[in-house]
Amino acid sequence: MKSTQILIFASIFVPLLSHASSFGNPELGEMKAPSCVFCHNPNGAPTQANYPNLNGQNSLYLFNAMKAYQNDERQGAMAELMKAQLQNLTEEDLKDIAAFYSTID
Repeated sequence: MKSTQILIFASIFVPLLSHASSFGNPELGEMKAPSCVFCHNPNGAPTQANYPNLNGQNSLYLFNAMKAYQNDERQGAMAELMKAQLQNLTEEDLKDIAAFYSTID
């Protein structure tokens, strides 16, 4: 009976843990995001009213938004600035940064 409970527990929670850790490293993301703070503050809060609040955002949403800026698929007043800021970052960098901002409350 106990081994069955352990198996059920593992089958539910291990995939969740591996998904979370495979998406990015928040600690590395914090180190990779120094230029982000000029517009989004160290806590992800916007420095101006027209900048988005990043703290607590869904990491997949943030990742997809950054990829869209990199690929010229996202438009708007700040699109060129965002593209320039993100141009040298790898996909793993973006995942780490997204993971970092998603963990801020």
